[in-house]
Amino acid sequence: MKSRDTLIRLKRFQVDEKRRRVAQIEMMIADFERMAADLQAEIASEEQKAGITDTAHFAYPTYAKAAAQRRENLLQSAANLKGELDDAKGELAEAFEELKKVEILDDREKGAERSAAGAREQAQMDQLGLSRAVRGY
Repeated sequence: MKSRDTLIRLKRFQVDEKRRRVAQIEMMIADFERMAADLQAEIASEEQKAGITDTAHFAYPTYAKAAAQRRENLLQSAANLKGELDDAKGELAEAFEELKKVEILDDREKGAERSAAGAREQAQMDQLGLSRAVRGY
């Protein structure tokens, strides 16, 4: 029984760790996408100041080129993290299923123990009633 409680605690810890990992990846993706949006706004501002939106133009702002490259890198990183997020969510689902299996098994075992204890108690009460009946009480 003690080992099952330890196993349940371990499984819960693993589920919590997987949840934290999923949340961390989601937060990183959101940060990358927010930074990319900020860079897009800066690029648009630079293009407006220069009056040039053609990236092939010789006078296209250097800062806008660099910001566009950083934005692309951030978006690529976010896309890579989305694949990692899918994997992490799969691992979370597996860990949750394992936890549920152990909890269900524990509930069944405790239910069987309660049934056995109830049956023992009922047998004792029957024996007590029978002995009183035999004595004439």
